[in-house]
Amino acid sequence: MHTAKSLSRRHFLKRTAAATAAPFILPSHIWSAETKPNDRITMGFVGLGKQNRGLLGDFVKRKETQVLAVCEVDTTRRNSAKKIIEDYYAKQTDRGAYKGCDTYVDFRQLVERKDIDAVCIATPDHWHAIIAIAAANAGKDIYCEKPMSETIREARAMVNAVRKNKRIFQTGSMQRASREFRTACELVRNGVIGKITTVHAAVSGPGKPCDLPEEAVEPGLDWNMWLGPAPMRPYNSVLSPRGVHDHFPLWRNYREYGGGGVTDWGAHHFDIAQWGLGMDDSGPVEIVPPKDWETAQSGVKMVYANGVELFHDSGNGVTFTGADGEIYVNRGKFKLTLKGAEKAKFMGKEDKPSLAEQLAQADKEFLTDAKIRLYKSDDHKGDFLGAIRSRKDPLAKVEIGAHSVMVCHLCNLAYYHGQTLKWNPAKEEFAGKTGDAKWLTREYRDPWKVA
Repeated sequence: MHTAKSLSRRHFLKRTAAATAAPFILPSHIWSAETKPNDRITMGFVGLGKQNRGLLGDFVKRKETQVLAVCEVDTTRRNSAKKIIEDYYAKQTDRGAYKGCDTYVDFRQLVERKDIDAVCIATPDHWHAIIAIAAANAGKDIYCEKPMSETIREARAMVNAVRKNKRIFQTGSMQRASREFRTACELVRNGVIGKITTVHAAVSGPGKPCDLPEEAVEPGLDWNMWLGPAPMRPYNSVLSPRGVHDHFPLWRNYREYGGGGVTDWGAHHFDIAQWGLGMDDSGPVEIVPPKDWETAQSGVKMVYANGVELFHDSGNGVTFTGADGEIYVNRGKFKLTLKGAEKAKFMGKEDKPSLAEQLAQADKEFLTDAKIRLYKSDDHKGDFLGAIRSRKDPLAKVEIGAHSVMVCHLCNLAYYHGQTLKWNPAKEEFAGKTGDAKWLTREYRDPWKVA
Protein backbone atom coordinates (compact mmCIF):
# COMPACT_ATOMS: atom_id res chain seq x y z
CA MET A 1 0.00 0.00 0.00
CA HIS A 2 1.19 3.46 -0.80
CA THR A 3 0.78 5.42 2.42
CA ALA A 4 -1.02 8.73 2.46
CA LYS A 5 2.33 10.41 2.85
CA SER A 6 3.94 8.69 -0.11
CA LEU A 7 0.97 9.09 -2.39
CA SER A 8 1.85 12.55 -3.58
CA ARG A 9 -0.25 13.87 -6.42
CA ARG A 10 2.77 13.72 -8.72
CA HIS A 11 3.35 10.05 -7.90
CA PHE A 12 -0.32 9.29 -8.29
CA LEU A 13 -0.53 10.86 -11.75
CA LYS A 14 2.72 9.20 -12.80
CA ARG A 15 1.64 5.71 -11.83
CA THR A 16 -1.80 6.20 -13.33
CA ALA A 17 -0.33 7.28 -16.64
CA ALA A 18 1.90 4.24 -16.62
CA ALA A 19 -0.96 1.82 -16.04
CA THR A 20 -2.42 -0.21 -18.85
CA ALA A 21 -5.89 0.78 -17.77
CA ALA A 22 -8.27 3.15 -19.50
CA PRO A 23 -8.02 6.83 -18.53
CA PHE A 24 -8.78 7.32 -14.87
CA ILE A 25 -11.24 10.20 -14.65
CA LEU A 26 -11.72 11.35 -11.08
CA PRO A 27 -14.86 13.03 -9.79
CA SER A 28 -13.94 16.69 -10.11
CA HIS A 29 -15.52 17.91 -6.88
CA ILE A 30 -13.65 15.33 -4.79
CA TRP A 31 -10.41 17.32 -4.90
CA SER A 32 -11.79 19.41 -2.06
CA ALA A 33 -13.22 16.45 -0.15
CA GLU A 34 -11.90 15.06 3.13
CA THR A 35 -9.95 12.31 1.38
CA LYS A 36 -7.99 13.52 -1.63
CA PRO A 37 -8.00 11.24 -4.70
CA ASN A 38 -4.23 10.76 -4.43
CA ASP A 39 -4.72 9.38 -0.91
CA ARG A 40 -7.32 6.84 -1.95
CA ILE A 41 -6.86 3.10 -1.69
CA THR A 42 -7.28 1.74 -5.20
CA MET A 43 -9.13 -1.56 -5.50
CA GLY A 44 -9.92 -4.38 -7.90
CA PHE A 45 -12.65 -7.02 -7.45
CA VAL A 46 -12.42 -10.66 -8.50
CA GLY A 47 -15.61 -12.74 -8.84
CA LEU A 48 -18.77 -10.65 -9.12
CA GLY A 49 -21.55 -12.91 -7.90
CA LYS A 50 -24.00 -11.93 -5.19
CA GLN A 51 -21.44 -11.75 -2.38
CA ASN A 52 -18.92 -9.55 -4.13
CA ARG A 53 -21.61 -7.28 -5.54
CA GLY A 54 -22.55 -6.61 -1.93
CA LEU A 55 -18.95 -5.95 -0.97
CA LEU A 56 -18.46 -3.77 -4.03
CA GLY A 57 -21.57 -1.78 -3.20
CA ASP A 58 -20.02 -0.89 0.15
CA PHE A 59 -16.39 -0.30 -0.85
CA VAL A 60 -17.24 1.84 -3.88
CA LYS A 61 -19.16 4.33 -1.73
CA ARG A 62 -16.35 4.91 0.73
CA LYS A 63 -14.48 8.18 0.36
CA GLU A 64 -11.14 6.50 1.00
CA THR A 65 -11.39 4.04 -1.93
CA GLN A 66 -11.36 4.15 -5.71
CA VAL A 67 -12.41 1.05 -7.68
CA LEU A 68 -10.37 0.67 -10.85
CA ALA A 69 -11.17 -2.81 -12.17
CA VAL A 70 -13.30 -5.93 -11.96
CA CYS A 71 -12.62 -9.51 -13.03
CA GLU A 72 -15.40 -12.00 -13.74
CA VAL A 73 -15.66 -15.00 -16.07
CA ASP A 74 -19.31 -14.27 -16.91
CA THR A 75 -19.78 -11.44 -19.42
CA THR A 76 -23.13 -10.31 -18.04
CA ARG A 77 -21.92 -10.13 -14.44
CA ARG A 78 -18.69 -8.48 -15.51
CA ASN A 79 -20.43 -5.72 -17.47
CA SER A 80 -23.03 -5.28 -14.75
CA ALA A 81 -20.32 -4.64 -12.15
CA LYS A 82 -18.59 -2.15 -14.44
CA LYS A 83 -21.88 -0.29 -14.88
CA ILE A 84 -22.52 -0.20 -11.12
CA ILE A 85 -19.13 1.39 -10.55
CA GLU A 86 -19.23 3.87 -13.40
CA ASP A 87 -22.83 4.88 -12.71
CA TYR A 88 -21.99 5.57 -9.08
CA TYR A 89 -18.92 7.64 -9.88
CA ALA A 90 -20.78 9.45 -12.64
CA LYS A 91 -23.20 10.75 -10.04
CA GLN A 92 -20.26 12.19 -8.13
CA THR A 93 -18.96 14.22 -11.08
CA ASP A 94 -19.97 17.60 -12.39
CA ARG A 95 -20.11 16.27 -15.94
CA GLY A 96 -22.47 13.37 -15.36
CA ALA A 97 -20.20 10.82 -17.07
CA TYR A 98 -17.43 8.53 -15.88
CA LYS A 99 -15.29 5.97 -17.66
CA GLY A 100 -12.62 4.46 -15.47
CA CYS A 101 -13.40 0.85 -14.60
CA ASP A 102 -11.60 -1.83 -16.60
CA THR A 103 -12.82 -5.40 -16.95
CA TYR A 104 -10.95 -8.70 -17.11
CA VAL A 105 -11.68 -12.39 -17.51
CA ASP A 106 -8.25 -13.47 -16.22
CA PHE A 107 -7.48 -12.34 -12.65
CA ARG A 108 -3.75 -12.27 -13.42
CA GLN A 109 -4.18 -9.21 -15.59
CA LEU A 110 -5.88 -7.40 -12.72
CA VAL A 111 -3.37 -8.28 -9.99
CA GLU A 112 -0.43 -7.36 -12.24
CA ARG A 113 -1.60 -3.75 -12.42
CA LYS A 114 0.79 -1.46 -10.58
CA ASP A 115 -1.91 1.10 -9.82
CA ILE A 116 -4.09 -1.24 -7.74
CA ASP A 117 -3.40 -1.38 -4.01
CA ALA A 118 -5.88 -4.02 -2.85
CA VAL A 119 -8.03 -6.80 -4.25
CA CYS A 120 -11.32 -8.16 -2.98
CA ILE A 121 -11.80 -11.88 -3.74
CA ALA A 122 -15.22 -13.52 -3.61
CA THR A 123 -14.95 -16.34 -6.12
CA PRO A 124 -16.01 -19.92 -5.42
CA ASP A 125 -13.77 -21.40 -2.73
CA HIS A 126 -11.66 -23.54 -5.07
CA TRP A 127 -10.12 -20.35 -6.52
CA HIS A 128 -9.35 -18.47 -3.27
CA ALA A 129 -5.80 -19.66 -2.63
CA ILE A 130 -4.50 -19.33 -6.18
CA ILE A 131 -5.81 -15.78 -6.60
CA ALA A 132 -4.85 -14.62 -3.10
CA ILE A 133 -1.30 -15.95 -3.40
CA ALA A 134 -0.90 -14.30 -6.81
CA ALA A 135 -2.20 -11.03 -5.36
CA ALA A 136 0.17 -11.20 -2.40
CA ASN A 137 3.12 -11.95 -4.68
CA ALA A 138 2.11 -8.92 -6.77
CA GLY A 139 2.22 -6.69 -3.70
CA LYS A 140 -1.54 -6.33 -3.18
CA ASP A 141 -3.40 -6.23 0.12
CA ILE A 142 -6.26 -8.69 0.20
CA TYR A 143 -9.83 -9.00 1.41
CA CYS A 144 -10.75 -12.64 0.82
CA GLU A 145 -14.10 -14.20 1.54
CA LYS A 146 -14.52 -17.10 3.91
CA PRO A 147 -13.94 -19.98 3.96
CA MET A 148 -10.38 -18.90 3.34
CA SER A 149 -9.24 -21.98 1.45
CA GLU A 150 -10.33 -25.24 -0.15
CA THR A 151 -7.73 -27.33 1.73
CA ILE A 152 -5.52 -27.22 4.83
CA ARG A 153 -2.33 -26.95 2.79
CA GLU A 154 -3.77 -24.03 0.83
CA ALA A 155 -4.47 -22.19 4.08
CA ARG A 156 -0.83 -22.53 5.13
CA ALA A 157 0.39 -21.45 1.68
CA MET A 158 -1.79 -18.33 1.89
CA VAL A 159 -0.36 -17.44 5.31
CA ASN A 160 3.17 -17.89 3.99
CA ALA A 161 2.56 -15.73 0.92
CA VAL A 162 0.95 -12.93 2.91
CA ARG A 163 3.73 -12.85 5.50
CA LYS A 164 6.55 -13.19 2.98
CA ASN A 165 5.22 -10.22 1.02
CA LYS A 166 4.25 -8.19 4.12
CA ARG A 167 0.65 -7.83 2.99
CA ILE A 168 -2.54 -6.96 4.88
CA PHE A 169 -5.12 -9.76 4.71
CA GLN A 170 -8.67 -9.64 6.04
CA THR A 171 -10.72 -12.84 6.03
CA GLY A 172 -14.42 -12.20 5.42
CA SER A 173 -15.39 -13.60 8.86
CA MET A 174 -17.44 -10.50 9.58
CA GLN A 175 -19.27 -11.97 12.59
CA ARG A 176 -16.24 -10.84 14.61
CA ALA A 177 -17.34 -7.28 13.92
CA SER A 178 -20.80 -7.87 15.43
CA ARG A 179 -21.25 -6.94 19.07
CA GLU A 180 -23.26 -10.01 20.08
CA PHE A 181 -20.42 -12.34 19.05
CA ARG A 182 -17.70 -10.21 20.62
CA THR A 183 -19.63 -9.91 23.91
CA ALA A 184 -20.35 -13.64 23.97
CA CYS A 185 -16.68 -14.46 23.47
CA GLU A 186 -15.56 -11.94 26.07
CA LEU A 187 -17.95 -13.47 28.60
CA VAL A 188 -16.55 -16.91 27.84
CA ARG A 189 -12.92 -15.80 27.88
CA ASN A 190 -13.36 -14.04 31.22
CA GLY A 191 -14.82 -17.11 32.90
CA VAL A 192 -18.32 -15.73 33.48
CA ILE A 193 -19.94 -19.10 32.80
CA GLY A 194 -17.11 -21.03 34.44
CA LYS A 195 -14.73 -23.56 32.94
CA ILE A 196 -15.91 -24.42 29.43
CA THR A 197 -16.75 -28.07 28.86
CA THR A 198 -18.44 -28.11 25.44
CA VAL A 199 -19.17 -25.91 22.46
CA HIS A 200 -21.87 -26.73 19.93
CA ALA A 201 -21.52 -25.09 16.51
CA ALA A 202 -24.70 -25.63 14.50
CA VAL A 203 -24.36 -25.50 10.73
CA SER A 204 -25.51 -27.72 7.87
CA GLY A 205 -23.70 -30.80 6.59
CA PRO A 206 -20.52 -31.74 4.74
CA GLY A 207 -19.78 -31.42 1.05
CA LYS A 208 -20.61 -34.13 -1.49
CA PRO A 209 -19.15 -35.15 -4.85
CA CYS A 210 -20.61 -33.20 -7.76
CA ASP A 211 -23.11 -35.27 -9.74
CA LEU A 212 -24.96 -32.56 -11.65
CA PRO A 213 -26.11 -33.31 -15.22
CA GLU A 214 -24.77 -31.52 -18.26
CA GLU A 215 -26.53 -28.39 -19.54
CA ALA A 216 -25.85 -26.16 -22.51
CA VAL A 217 -23.06 -23.74 -21.67
CA GLU A 218 -24.23 -20.24 -21.02
CA PRO A 219 -23.24 -17.81 -23.80
CA GLY A 220 -20.63 -15.35 -22.60
CA LEU A 221 -19.30 -17.59 -19.81
CA ASP A 222 -15.70 -18.80 -19.84
CA TRP A 223 -16.49 -22.20 -18.32
CA ASN A 224 -12.90 -23.42 -18.48
CA MET A 225 -11.80 -20.43 -16.43
CA TRP A 226 -14.68 -20.87 -13.96
CA LEU A 227 -13.46 -24.42 -13.30
CA GLY A 228 -9.81 -23.39 -13.16
CA PRO A 229 -7.94 -25.84 -10.90
CA ALA A 230 -11.00 -28.06 -10.39
CA PRO A 231 -11.60 -31.17 -12.53
CA MET A 232 -13.03 -30.62 -16.00
CA ARG A 233 -16.76 -31.37 -16.09
CA PRO A 234 -19.79 -30.28 -18.14
CA TYR A 235 -21.50 -26.98 -17.35
CA ASN A 236 -24.47 -26.85 -15.00
CA SER A 237 -26.26 -23.65 -14.01
CA VAL A 238 -26.40 -24.72 -10.35
CA LEU A 239 -22.65 -24.08 -10.23
CA SER A 240 -22.60 -20.85 -12.20
CA PRO A 241 -26.14 -19.43 -12.51
CA ARG A 242 -26.91 -17.65 -15.71
CA GLY A 243 -26.18 -13.94 -15.76
CA VAL A 244 -26.72 -11.65 -12.78
CA HIS A 245 -28.45 -13.58 -10.00
CA ASP A 246 -29.62 -12.63 -6.52
CA HIS A 247 -28.96 -15.82 -4.60
CA PHE A 248 -25.95 -17.68 -3.24
CA PRO A 249 -25.16 -20.44 -5.77
CA LEU A 250 -24.97 -24.04 -4.61
CA TRP A 251 -21.49 -24.78 -5.93
CA ARG A 252 -20.65 -24.56 -2.22
CA ASN A 253 -22.37 -27.91 -1.63
CA TYR A 254 -19.88 -29.83 -3.75
CA ARG A 255 -16.42 -30.99 -2.69
CA GLU A 256 -14.74 -29.90 -5.92
CA TYR A 257 -15.61 -26.24 -5.27
CA GLY A 258 -16.51 -25.97 -1.56
CA GLY A 259 -17.19 -28.06 1.51
CA GLY A 260 -20.91 -27.88 2.12
CA GLY A 261 -22.31 -26.11 5.16
CA VAL A 262 -19.32 -27.26 7.19
CA THR A 263 -17.02 -24.81 5.41
CA ASP A 264 -19.68 -22.28 4.36
CA TRP A 265 -21.45 -21.45 7.63
CA GLY A 266 -18.81 -23.35 9.57
CA ALA A 267 -16.26 -20.71 8.61
CA HIS A 268 -18.48 -18.32 10.60
CA HIS A 269 -19.55 -20.42 13.58
CA PHE A 270 -16.44 -22.57 14.06
CA ASP A 271 -14.56 -19.28 13.83
CA ILE A 272 -16.57 -17.92 16.77
CA ALA A 273 -15.92 -21.14 18.69
CA GLN A 274 -12.19 -20.68 18.12
CA TRP A 275 -12.40 -17.01 19.22
CA GLY A 276 -14.33 -17.82 22.38
CA LEU A 277 -11.95 -20.65 23.31
CA GLY A 278 -8.86 -18.50 22.73
CA MET A 279 -7.70 -20.91 20.04
CA ASP A 280 -7.08 -18.50 17.16
CA ASP A 281 -3.53 -19.82 16.84
CA SER A 282 -4.37 -23.48 17.34
CA GLY A 283 -7.09 -26.10 16.86
CA PRO A 284 -8.37 -29.48 18.04
CA VAL A 285 -6.12 -32.47 18.69
CA GLU A 286 -8.68 -35.20 17.98
CA ILE A 287 -11.55 -35.41 15.50
CA VAL A 288 -14.13 -38.18 15.96
CA PRO A 289 -16.70 -39.04 13.26
CA PRO A 290 -20.23 -40.21 14.12
CA LYS A 291 -20.98 -43.91 13.70
CA ASP A 292 -23.14 -43.19 10.65
CA TRP A 293 -20.43 -41.00 9.11
CA GLU A 294 -21.19 -42.04 5.53
CA THR A 295 -24.64 -40.41 5.61
CA ALA A 296 -24.45 -38.14 8.67
CA GLN A 297 -25.12 -34.43 8.37
CA SER A 298 -23.92 -33.66 11.89
CA GLY A 299 -22.27 -35.36 14.84
CA VAL A 300 -18.50 -34.92 14.45
CA LYS A 301 -16.77 -34.28 17.79
CA MET A 302 -13.51 -32.32 17.98
CA VAL A 303 -11.48 -32.37 21.17
CA TYR A 304 -8.99 -29.68 22.23
CA ALA A 305 -5.86 -30.30 24.28
CA ASN A 306 -7.53 -28.76 27.35
CA GLY A 307 -10.39 -31.26 27.12
CA VAL A 308 -13.03 -28.96 25.66
CA GLU A 309 -15.24 -30.75 23.14
CA LEU A 310 -16.52 -28.95 20.06
CA PHE A 311 -19.52 -30.61 18.39
CA HIS A 312 -20.86 -30.07 14.90
CA ASP A 313 -24.64 -29.85 15.29
CA SER A 314 -27.48 -29.29 12.86
CA GLY A 315 -29.29 -25.95 12.99
CA ASN A 316 -27.65 -22.55 13.28
CA GLY A 317 -25.73 -20.77 16.02
CA VAL A 318 -23.03 -21.32 18.64
CA THR A 319 -23.57 -22.54 22.21
CA PHE A 320 -20.85 -22.37 24.88
CA THR A 321 -21.48 -24.51 27.96
CA GLY A 322 -19.49 -23.99 31.15
CA ALA A 323 -19.56 -25.24 34.72
CA ASP A 324 -21.73 -22.29 35.78
CA GLY A 325 -23.88 -21.53 32.77
CA GLU A 326 -24.44 -21.31 29.05
CA ILE A 327 -24.24 -18.75 26.27
CA TYR A 328 -26.03 -19.04 22.93
CA VAL A 329 -25.18 -16.57 20.18
CA ASN A 330 -26.20 -16.10 16.57
CA ARG A 331 -26.73 -13.14 14.28
CA GLY A 332 -29.06 -10.82 16.12
CA LYS A 333 -29.55 -13.36 18.92
CA PHE A 334 -28.03 -13.76 22.36
CA LYS A 335 -28.87 -15.71 25.50
CA LEU A 336 -26.96 -15.87 28.78
CA THR A 337 -27.94 -18.31 31.52
CA LEU A 338 -26.10 -18.49 34.85
CA LYS A 339 -26.76 -21.24 37.41
CA GLY A 340 -30.18 -21.84 35.89
CA ALA A 341 -31.18 -18.16 35.90
CA GLU A 342 -31.73 -16.31 32.63
CA LYS A 343 -29.62 -13.15 32.73
CA ALA A 344 -30.18 -11.95 29.18
CA LYS A 345 -32.25 -13.12 26.26
CA PHE A 346 -32.86 -11.69 22.83
CA MET A 347 -34.05 -14.23 20.29
CA GLY A 348 -36.26 -11.94 18.23
CA LYS A 349 -38.15 -8.65 18.23
CA GLU A 350 -40.68 -10.03 20.72
CA ASP A 351 -37.96 -9.91 23.41
CA LYS A 352 -37.47 -6.65 25.29
CA PRO A 353 -35.35 -4.66 25.88
CA SER A 354 -33.42 -4.53 22.60
CA LEU A 355 -30.40 -6.69 21.80
CA ALA A 356 -28.09 -3.68 22.10
CA GLU A 357 -29.51 -2.80 25.51
CA GLN A 358 -29.18 -6.36 26.80
CA LEU A 359 -25.62 -6.65 25.54
CA ALA A 360 -24.77 -3.34 27.20
CA GLN A 361 -26.27 -4.59 30.46
CA ALA A 362 -24.34 -7.86 30.29
CA ASP A 363 -21.17 -5.91 29.62
CA LYS A 364 -21.81 -3.60 32.58
CA GLU A 365 -22.70 -6.43 34.97
CA PHE A 366 -20.03 -8.96 34.06
CA LEU A 367 -17.25 -7.27 32.08
CA THR A 368 -16.64 -3.91 33.76
CA ASP A 369 -13.36 -5.16 35.21
CA ALA A 370 -12.67 -7.77 32.54
CA LYS A 371 -9.07 -8.85 32.21
CA ILE A 372 -9.58 -9.91 28.60
CA ARG A 373 -10.96 -7.55 26.00
CA LEU A 374 -11.10 -8.70 22.40
CA TYR A 375 -10.31 -6.75 19.23
CA LYS A 376 -13.17 -4.33 18.77
CA SER A 377 -14.50 -3.32 15.38
CA ASP A 378 -18.03 -2.58 14.26
CA ASP A 379 -17.08 -2.24 10.59
CA HIS A 380 -15.32 -5.25 9.07
CA LYS A 381 -14.59 -3.63 5.72
CA GLY A 382 -13.58 -0.34 7.29
CA ASP A 383 -11.27 -2.28 9.59
CA PHE A 384 -9.54 -3.71 6.51
CA LEU A 385 -9.03 -0.26 5.03
CA GLY A 386 -7.74 1.05 8.34
CA ALA A 387 -5.24 -1.81 8.50
CA ILE A 388 -3.99 -0.94 5.02
CA ARG A 389 -3.27 2.58 6.27
CA SER A 390 -1.68 1.55 9.57
CA ARG A 391 0.03 -1.62 8.28
CA LYS A 392 -1.19 -3.39 11.43
CA ASP A 393 -3.10 -6.67 11.32
CA PRO A 394 -6.90 -6.41 10.94
CA LEU A 395 -9.57 -8.15 12.99
CA ALA A 396 -9.58 -11.42 11.00
CA LYS A 397 -5.95 -11.62 9.95
CA VAL A 398 -4.69 -14.38 7.70
CA GLU A 399 -3.65 -16.75 10.52
CA ILE A 400 -7.11 -16.51 12.08
CA GLY A 401 -8.77 -17.33 8.78
CA ALA A 402 -6.36 -20.22 8.30
CA HIS A 403 -6.89 -21.86 11.68
CA SER A 404 -10.66 -21.45 11.55
CA VAL A 405 -10.91 -23.02 8.10
CA MET A 406 -8.62 -25.84 9.20
CA VAL A 407 -11.20 -26.76 11.85
CA CYS A 408 -13.82 -26.87 9.09
CA HIS A 409 -11.64 -29.05 6.88
CA LEU A 410 -10.80 -31.45 9.72
CA CYS A 411 -14.49 -31.80 10.47
CA ASN A 412 -15.21 -32.61 6.82
CA LEU A 413 -12.34 -35.11 6.63
CA ALA A 414 -13.95 -37.07 9.47
CA TYR A 415 -17.18 -37.27 7.43
CA TYR A 416 -15.36 -38.10 4.22
CA HIS A 417 -13.16 -40.89 5.58
CA GLY A 418 -14.84 -42.14 8.77
CA GLN A 419 -11.63 -42.23 10.77
CA THR A 420 -10.86 -40.88 14.21
CA LEU A 421 -8.05 -38.45 13.47
CA LYS A 422 -5.27 -37.24 15.73
CA TRP A 423 -4.06 -33.77 14.85
CA ASN A 424 -1.00 -31.72 15.73
CA PRO A 425 -2.10 -28.05 15.49
CA ALA A 426 1.44 -26.70 15.82
CA LYS A 427 2.80 -28.78 12.95
CA GLU A 428 -0.50 -28.81 11.01
CA GLU A 429 -0.22 -32.51 10.35
CA PHE A 430 -1.85 -35.77 11.37
CA ALA A 431 -0.45 -37.54 14.40
CA GLY A 432 -0.61 -40.98 15.96
CA LYS A 433 -0.43 -42.81 12.62
CA THR A 434 -3.90 -41.54 11.67
CA GLY A 435 -5.05 -39.84 8.51
CA ASP A 436 -3.25 -39.45 5.22
CA ALA A 437 -1.18 -36.43 4.20
CA LYS A 438 -2.87 -36.51 0.78
CA TRP A 439 -6.12 -35.46 2.45
CA LEU A 440 -4.55 -32.10 3.31
CA THR A 441 -4.31 -31.06 -0.32
CA ARG A 442 -6.03 -31.80 -3.64
CA GLU A 443 -5.17 -32.41 -7.26
CA TYR A 444 -4.96 -29.33 -9.49
CA ARG A 445 -5.85 -29.21 -13.15
CA ASP A 446 -3.05 -27.81 -15.30
CA PRO A 447 -1.76 -25.15 -15.41
CA TRP A 448 -2.95 -24.27 -11.89
CA LYS A 449 -1.25 -25.28 -8.67
CA VAL A 450 -0.54 -24.23 -5.11
CA ALA A 451 2.99 -25.08 -3.98
